[in-house]
Amino acid sequence: MLRRSLLASSALLLARPALAETKTLKVVMHSDLKILDPIWTTAYIVRDHGFLIYDTLFALDSRLEPKPQMVESWTMSDDRLTWTFKLRDGLEWHDGQPVTSADVIPSIKRFNDKDVQGGLLGRMTREMTAVDDKTFRIVLKEPFALMLKTLAKSSSVPLFIMPKRVAELPISQQLSDTTGSGPFIFKRDEWKPGEKVVYVRNAGYKPRTEPPSGLAGGKVAKLDRVEWISIPDSQTAINALLTGEIDMLEEPSHDLLPVLEKDKNIEIVTLNPLGNTYIFRFNWKQPPFDNLKVRRAAEYALNQPDFLKATIGDPRWYKECLGMFGCGDVPFQTTIGTDGILKSNFEESKKLLKEAGYDDKPIVVMQTTDLNVLTNLAPVAKELLEKGGFKVDMQSMDWQTQVSRRAKKVPVDKGGWNISMTAASAVLLTDPIINHYTEASGDRAQFGWPFDEEIEKMRMEFARESDPKKQFALAERIQKRVLDLGVTVPLGQFVQPMARRKTVTGNVASPVTVFWNVEKR
Repeated sequence: MLRRSLLASSALLLARPALAETKTLKVVMHSDLKILDPIWTTAYIVRDHGFLIYDTLFALDSRLEPKPQMVESWTMSDDRLTWTFKLRDGLEWHDGQPVTSADVIPSIKRFNDKDVQGGLLGRMTREMTAVDDKTFRIVLKEPFALMLKTLAKSSSVPLFIMPKRVAELPISQQLSDTTGSGPFIFKRDEWKPGEKVVYVRNAGYKPRTEPPSGLAGGKVAKLDRVEWISIPDSQTAINALLTGEIDMLEEPSHDLLPVLEKDKNIEIVTLNPLGNTYIFRFNWKQPPFDNLKVRRAAEYALNQPDFLKATIGDPRWYKECLGMFGCGDVPFQTTIGTDGILKSNFEESKKLLKEAGYDDKPIVVMQTTDLNVLTNLAPVAKELLEKGGFKVDMQSMDWQTQVSRRAKKVPVDKGGWNISMTAASAVLLTDPIINHYTEASGDRAQFGWPFDEEIEKMRMEFARESDPKKQFALAERIQKRVLDLGVTVPLGQFVQPMARRKTVTGNVASPVTVFWNVEKR
């Protein structure tokens, strides 16, 4: 009897690690998580964190159509001014308290204060009221055709619903309370920046009954635990995937993909086929890029192929794209406004710098050191800008440091900056409203804070317009002015595949990396 009991105990001990391995997914994400507030920053790693622990009123499906998520039903008045929404049953915060309309209203207001589309909604809103615990109402000043798409916004600042006590924090103050109502719970006691981030399944979450599609549908958490493991070195991360120390690598370095493709246990998966666009931004608040001619000089000095070859390398994964609204299966693809620029015309660049009275003071270009797809952007920019007559001070830092620094509006010698570059999911740039890099509202705009009343006027016209032909004409006018003024410079488009062990299945095709529906054998 004793022997039988010991054998049973041994068998149980042996079984436990296997069970834990089955239910725990270990992932190396594209960056380390150091900021927890997905409203405070536009960094994608913080957005991805938000989608694990929060829920949204609506969500974009695989066709980028808004579908209800926390909302059960809604109505719109005949004059298209009054929208009434009812929350679905079973919504609870991680602490067991019910989600109510009193939480939703301040969450929308916080979103309005930060986001581009949210700002448009805020300006068009007459009032928002909680009718009862499960019903809320938005009354507009004028019809807003983008209402549902705005409530379903997935990036860079999604409309995450937070508890009232959190949502009422000033937009300038980062939240510390991470209570959400989403399918996973953030384990703050296990969070070690630079090492590991841990999420556990929310047993109280009630998913929708529809199958997952994009960010919409049922968010069924099939894993007990998700661990984001920090491995900054690309080769080390590749080796960890090959040996099975991790299960998934969100953004493997393109130059190392051939190594992974040869391993029979590894699968290369493309979840976002439209890919990403490289974005180049000037700081309009600080010299010399407060001068239009200096911004135009930089546009003449740059070119897309040099950036794409240096960052991606393999032409299977990139293409030139001169449009602000993406290239491929997108509605507003155009090259208008690109004549002469992005062709490395160094003589024209030097000529404009001379006309602008550029004083040869070095411009600060921030380099990201820990994201493979961003690391080589700054060295290329430095080389091209110097050939165009600029003096360049390239300053290196990790991504989270750059995200924090690019939010500063102070002079360069006090910790400010002149040029910052990033990558943005192309499906989130496909029209002048969702593309927050076309916004030119000054202090409300994205880092760089460009200001132009004409662009903002045209964007408001686009938000009101429903005729596709008129929308396209407006998109062309907006792109031309964005490029003419140096609001944003597109540097090309690329696809970033994911690598995972074949024991992992179920990743949802989406521009955001999410972990519901994922299984591990």
